[in-house]
Amino acid sequence: MSIKITGSGSYIPSKVEKNTDFHNHTFLNNDGSSINSSNEVIVEKFKAITGIAERRYAKEHLNSSDLGFFAAENAIDDAKIDPETIDYIIVAHNFGDVKHTTVQSDMLPSLASRIKHSLRIKNPKCVAYDILFGCPGWVEGVIQAKAFIKAGMAKRCLVIGTETLSRVVDKYDRDSMIFSDGAGATIVEETDEEGGILAHETASYTYDEAYYLFFGNSNNQELPKDTRYIKMDGRKIYEFALSNVPKAMKACLDNSGADIKDVKKIFIHQANEKMDEAILKRFYRLYRTDIPENIMPMSIQTLGNSSVATVPTLFDLVKNNKLENHSLSKGDVVIFASVGAGMHINAIAYKY
Repeated sequence: MSIKITGSGSYIPSKVEKNTDFHNHTFLNNDGSSINSSNEVIVEKFKAITGIAERRYAKEHLNSSDLGFFAAENAIDDAKIDPETIDYIIVAHNFGDVKHTTVQSDMLPSLASRIKHSLRIKNPKCVAYDILFGCPGWVEGVIQAKAFIKAGMAKRCLVIGTETLSRVVDKYDRDSMIFSDGAGATIVEETDEEGGILAHETASYTYDEAYYLFFGNSNNQELPKDTRYIKMDGRKIYEFALSNVPKAMKACLDNSGADIKDVKKIFIHQANEKMDEAILKRFYRLYRTDIPENIMPMSIQTLGNSSVATVPTLFDLVKNNKLENHSLSKGDVVIFASVGAGMHINAIAYKY
């Protein structure tokens, strides 16, 4: 028996927000003071660091649960299964449904319950719940699905990552340009085929690192203090990721029994192009070997950082040959890896 991803789907919003759309924004420092650079310079420096040229925002009438539902439908169709046979629906997100122009998060009922309702699944033994785990949420959801299946508690799970980060960003903060909206979903199930999940690794660093990402006030000091937005200490996150993600990836791969030379693709959370490239370099340095060509697909340039949705969306794009110069073949060993709020890190070694 193996535990494999038998179907995938994603939902990429159609609304494109280009870097040039930020030229008329008012960006402020954390203390509310003006930034001594033009917006053109700010945006240019931003692209050089993150690699992001544009990102996707959900249409005004759609929420995170809607995006997750669309991705789930695509994954179910791809797997060619009856949704009534799904034992668990695990939905990773961070902010629930935040309606356009509002500031309140809505998680009652859970997004998983909403998505199960939208899928019109009648089976009460299909258990639907949410997972809050920062950007690594979808990867952790797959790890939980594996545990349920291995324990005999399930045979088939639907794991979704969905987010509308555009609705929780502070438009006066330069970091707001990083975040985007989207959803990715996968069917994870028991199968007689070879391969599947070979090993996994998860860690939570909270002693000093818990608040590297947090909810805080707007950089605009005139806005109400009881309204909060997503904030982050980018430098600390960067240093943390470079120190810890490569080691987690190595521990995962070593436990899988696969060799570094067997790895064909690394699907890493699309947080920051420069950071991901640095993580890749440090990972291969641990094995004292060169980085192969086209090993790390990237979508951040056009899709931005959609948190829990980046890894499953990226996988779905490559699986369906929608990302230039990237494809998968049966038997390929790949790594899924992510880092995010908490601070959490996880990785999965997987044989396609």
